[in-house]
Amino acid sequence: MIFKSIKKHIWVVLGAILATFIYAGTQLYQPQVMKHILTVLSSTTYTRHEMSQKVSGYGIELLIVAGIGIVAAILSTLAAARVAQAIGADVREATYKKINTFSYENVEEFNAGNLVVRMTNDVTQIQNLMFMVFQILMRIPVLLIGGVILSITTLPRLWWITVILIILILAVTALLMGRMGPHFMAFQKLMDRINAIAKQNLRGSRVVKSFVQEQNQIDEFDKTSDTLYDHNWAVGKLFSAMIPLFTVIAQGAIWLAIWFVSTFVTNSTSIAQESIGGLSTFMTYMGMIMFAIIMGGMISMFASRGMVSIGRINEVLKTEPAMKFDETAQDEVLAGSVEFDHVSFSYPHDEEAMLKDISFKIEPGQMVGIVGATGAGKSTLAQLIPRLFDPTEGTVKVGGKDLKNVSRGTLKQNISIVLQKAILFSGTIAGNIKQGKADATEADMSRAAQIAQAAEFIQNKEGQYDAEVEERGNNFSGGQKQRLSITRGVVKNPNVLILDDSTSALDAKSEKLVQEALNKDLKDTTTIVIAQKISSVVHADKILVLDQGKLVGEGTHSELAASNAVYQEIYETQKAKED
Repeated sequence: MIFKSIKKHIWVVLGAILATFIYAGTQLYQPQVMKHILTVLSSTTYTRHEMSQKVSGYGIELLIVAGIGIVAAILSTLAAARVAQAIGADVREATYKKINTFSYENVEEFNAGNLVVRMTNDVTQIQNLMFMVFQILMRIPVLLIGGVILSITTLPRLWWITVILIILILAVTALLMGRMGPHFMAFQKLMDRINAIAKQNLRGSRVVKSFVQEQNQIDEFDKTSDTLYDHNWAVGKLFSAMIPLFTVIAQGAIWLAIWFVSTFVTNSTSIAQESIGGLSTFMTYMGMIMFAIIMGGMISMFASRGMVSIGRINEVLKTEPAMKFDETAQDEVLAGSVEFDHVSFSYPHDEEAMLKDISFKIEPGQMVGIVGATGAGKSTLAQLIPRLFDPTEGTVKVGGKDLKNVSRGTLKQNISIVLQKAILFSGTIAGNIKQGKADATEADMSRAAQIAQAAEFIQNKEGQYDAEVEERGNNFSGGQKQRLSITRGVVKNPNVLILDDSTSALDAKSEKLVQEALNKDLKDTTTIVIAQKISSVVHADKILVLDQGKLVGEGTHSELAASNAVYQEIYETQKAKED
């Protein structure tokens, strides 16, 4: 993905590389000009006038080189920032686009909090790495190779000092970076964990406060945060040793250079003049060599963290969706029949199947209830119909067609599901309803709201359908959120409507009104109602009874109440509670 993005912005990339090389070239050339100035000043062969002219000429040359360097540095920084931001945006968008192709199975495999960290923190790490690559890393080989060559040509007799400097700095860098690497590997995992803890605590704040679990949550967060602190502190201590060690090495090299130049002054006047003029230049090049190696080590350190992030992003981008649609299939209208043919289903990593060899058929326009104890597999069965999951074995058909052979648009057009947990998105009421039908008019939304018994409270809101919806619908009650979810589900007048215990937060009167409206206004729609209460499905055309993942009963309320032991037990228990 990164190489594709670089290719996409190739001209900006080439501009960043060119500007960086020019900037590095000016850095290498400036000490040579200073060498000429010092050589002239230490010479006894020039008159005062000749010396003034030559120094003035070199001074002007130095200013021109410095000016070019400043312009190149500014352009290099701007171009590097542009490239880094562009690559970061491309990677972030590609990752988000890929995540939206994932099925529930993929999202659960990664974990939602983990995916958020990858799109934010990991992409930021990649962005920072790209900036350093184009702003700093490109300069390192130029400064290192150029510095070595020019330092040796400046004072050939002291070539061995340059070699010793390089060896010592490389040895220290390798030692320290090798010890930092494992800490950086741990950073991202700990960031994932901190994000997950914070997310769970904030989302479940009511549960946390209800059971007075604040301190436990704080302790768990603190434990992970302290572990992250320990890794950061370990890296900080290694960093604190790095600069002093480099300074000692550099100062030692400079001391050696000065000492040997002093011996040249004693032994030979001609060598002394050349050495004095080149000493400052030689020390400057040694500083460049040291800077290049240090920056290379620093970037390698950040690169180790960046490469971990690149690997995590690539893991997302290379993951194939667990569920694929037939790209050649055309969008079509399906009849409302639903058929399960020997369907079994297991969640990823579960050893035992949630649904076991289930077969039944629902005719178009029927209202069918699905009942069973908690954990019997009711919601799982419902989620196979809009193909949120694929069965492990068997076939699910809608309108006589295997769902694996229909297009994504066909599913969206023909099937609606209102999930057990009402989820609203920040924005407006209209924006949430239009997720069910993008081109819904106000008349469409009003009709759907009437069916879902949501029209009254929507009309009382300021702005009505343009009223604000806060994140996760926090400015609506549980019943209002469920009614808005039902509105979203019925707005496109689907051929198959699945209500997964989606009236549990409604009072008995509102639930009855919703059922009556569904029967009246969506009489041609096949309605599948997953319910905890038998009273919610007592008038259904057919009721399916699930027990421990198996279909153990099928028939009307009166038939099941007379002959099905599981149904009788559920019915009698609920009836006793009501009495």
